[in-house]
Amino acid sequence: MSATLTEDHQLLVDAARTFARAELTELDRGWDRDESSCCEHLDPLYEMGLMALRVPAEHGGLECPMVPYAHIIRELAYASPSVAVTVAVHNMVAEIVRRYASESTQSEMLPRLAQPGNLAAFAISEPNTGCDPASVTTRAERAPDGWRLSGAKMWVTNGMTGRWFVVLARTGNTAASQELGMLLLDAQQTGVARNIIHGKMGIRGSETAEMSLDQADVPEERLLGEPGWGMRIALSALDGGRIGIASQAAGIGAACLDLMTDYARQREQFGQRIADFQAIQWMLADSKTELLAALALIDRAAWLKDEQRPFTREASMAKLYASEAANRIADRAVQVHGGYGFVNEFRVEQLYRDARITRLYEGTSEIQRLVIARSLLRDES
Repeated sequence: MSATLTEDHQLLVDAARTFARAELTELDRGWDRDESSCCEHLDPLYEMGLMALRVPAEHGGLECPMVPYAHIIRELAYASPSVAVTVAVHNMVAEIVRRYASESTQSEMLPRLAQPGNLAAFAISEPNTGCDPASVTTRAERAPDGWRLSGAKMWVTNGMTGRWFVVLARTGNTAASQELGMLLLDAQQTGVARNIIHGKMGIRGSETAEMSLDQADVPEERLLGEPGWGMRIALSALDGGRIGIASQAAGIGAACLDLMTDYARQREQFGQRIADFQAIQWMLADSKTELLAALALIDRAAWLKDEQRPFTREASMAKLYASEAANRIADRAVQVHGGYGFVNEFRVEQLYRDARITRLYEGTSEIQRLVIARSLLRDES
C-alpha cells in the first residue's frame, strides 16, 4: 500500500488546512453556541472546489481521489466538525450520482452539485429505522411521469438548506430488501416539508432535520441504478461515507491532542508544568499513538477504494477505531484541562461533545464490529 499524496494533492490539503484554521474555528464556536447553520457560509468552500471534491473534472469538479479527500475532511474537522460532515455528505451524494445515475442525469446534476445553491443530502433513516435500512417504510409509487414519494425521514444531514436528496424508498409491495429503490429528489417542491432538529449534544453547526414527503414527484430518469438497487446503493455509499466519518473523528482527535498538549505546557501546579507529570505525559503518549493508528487505518481504507479493491471491512475498521479513539482522546483532553475542560470557554468541552456523534452515524460502533466480524467469518469458511 502507498498512500503518499502527489504534490498537487498535498497543495490542496495544505490549502484546506490553512483556510479551515484561519476561517472556520471561531465560526464553529459561534454555531455551537447559537445552534446556527454552517450551511450559510459554504460559498468559500465552493470557490475552493471543496464541495466538488468527488465530482469528475469534466463536470466541473476536482475529481479528488479518496486518500487526499480523507486528509481534507480531517483538516476541515480539525477546525469545524460541522463543516466537515456537511462537505462529506454532499460529496458522498455526488459520488452516488456519478456511479449510479444515467448519463443524462449525470450531465445535468454533477455540474450543479459543484455550484452554490445545490447542497445535497442523504435520506435513509426514518423515525423507526436507524441501523436497519432494509426496514424503511417510505414508499415510491409509480406515476405517469416517474415516481411519487410518501413517508418520513429522520436525522437528515444538510436537511434544511439541501436541495438534492438521495432517498431510499420502497418501490414494491413486500418487505423484501429487493424492492427498495434509491431516488434523487428535488426538495424544492410542495410535497416536501422539513423541520430542524435542535438540542443536539454536538456538531450543532451541522443541519440535522426531519423530513416528511407527501406525493413528492421524482422524474423517471432520477431513479438511481435499477429498481431494486436501493439497498445495494445505500450500502455502497455507506462504505465510502464511513471513511469520511473516520476522517472527521481523526480531525477532532488531532485538535484535542494539540489543545491538551499546549495547555499542559502552560499550566503549572505544585511549582511545575503539568506536562512534567508522568500521568499527563502518558495521556499525551496514548493519544498520539491512537491518532496515528487511526490515520493508518483511514489511509488504507481510502487507498483500497482508490484502487477499486474491496474495502468494506477496512472502512468499518477505520470508522470503528477512529471514532472510538477520538472519544478517548477528547476525554483525556478534558481531563488534562481539569475544571476548565468542563466549561465551554475552552474548546475541548465542545470537541468532547462533537466527538460523540462519530460513534453513531454512518453505522454505530456495534454495526461496524458486526461488519468486520462477518467479513472475517466469511473469509474462514
